[in-house]
Amino acid sequence: MAGSNKANITPPRWLLAELTYSCPLQCPYCSNPLDYAKYPSELSTEDWKRVLSQARKMGAVQLGFSGGEPLTRQDLPELVKHARELSYYSNLITSGYGLDEEKIIRLKNAGLDHIQVSIQASTQELNDHLAGTESFQHKKQVAHLVKKHGYPMVLCVVIHRENIHQIQQILEMAEGLGADYLELANTQYYGWAHLNRDLLLPTKEQFLEAEKIAQAFKEKVAGKMKIYYVIPDFYEDRPKACMNGWGTTFLTIAPDGTALPCHSARELPGLDCPNVKDYSIEEIWNESKAFNFFRGDDWMKEPCRSCDEKHKDYGGCHCQAYLLTGDMYNADPVCSKSPEHHVIEEAIQAAKQVANDPNEAPLIFRNTKASKKFF
Repeated sequence: MAGSNKANITPPRWLLAELTYSCPLQCPYCSNPLDYAKYPSELSTEDWKRVLSQARKMGAVQLGFSGGEPLTRQDLPELVKHARELSYYSNLITSGYGLDEEKIIRLKNAGLDHIQVSIQASTQELNDHLAGTESFQHKKQVAHLVKKHGYPMVLCVVIHRENIHQIQQILEMAEGLGADYLELANTQYYGWAHLNRDLLLPTKEQFLEAEKIAQAFKEKVAGKMKIYYVIPDFYEDRPKACMNGWGTTFLTIAPDGTALPCHSARELPGLDCPNVKDYSIEEIWNESKAFNFFRGDDWMKEPCRSCDEKHKDYGGCHCQAYLLTGDMYNADPVCSKSPEHHVIEEAIQAAKQVANDPNEAPLIFRNTKASKKFF
């Protein structure tokens, strides 16, 4: 490990509060860890308030309430109110399941700034299949209620092989719901999505056709709806910048209080991720082994070390490097300069073969016995 000079450490700007791993949905691309059941404990209301206060004092201004499903936390309105008192810009990242008009009003009165609702597909049959829950009609009702109560209608649809054929219908659905923003988030293959990658990864031809349709629709609705098309890593020749730079911008707090430089960092060996029950946010951000692990570029191996793009992508995603090559110090294999780039090509080929196999195994759905009670 070799971190940057501490004089160069910038404060966190974005705090992701993963309030719970509990969720009534069972999406096969869930970003929660596969072994989330090993972490049943959750921070108390007072612990979360302390975390919000300390992170805000450090400089964090954007706050995401996430999960699992954050609506399962009975104290969500109280936490939103505390965030408002601290002058955060707060965003609820939700499936919408369990949200109704009364709760939207309570959250609005508490000071919530933003609601992002996810939908799995453009049809009830496919949406409910992917979610593992009969939720499609309810999600559409929530979308209308969000708009009714003065929020921008922000819709997120995770795109993969199971729904990419519906891209035109998904766009039309978003327009029909009055969406102001639509994020077409091509699946990033971590957590449950990594487990199901061969069944979820579209072909390049499917991806290019979907992108073409999305770009054409973007021109059609220009000025009415903004569309963000998140390109999948596997069809890029350069990796994304890991969290805008490790330990520079983003701070994630898991439900049990573990502080993470990114939401998947639990998977990396030897980080010794600290817990907010034991250390302050300032100590975690500035002093901890985990947050200094990949700061700077002293850790870099070739080809990253001598690459003229290393301060643009920071070597890419360490979690992806670890999942695909077994070495988190390797260049992200998405990069065409990586000696391990062949694993991406092999993954694409494997997914294509599975897609053509009439006896392909079924998706493995996240399954939870967690409470489905909502605040």
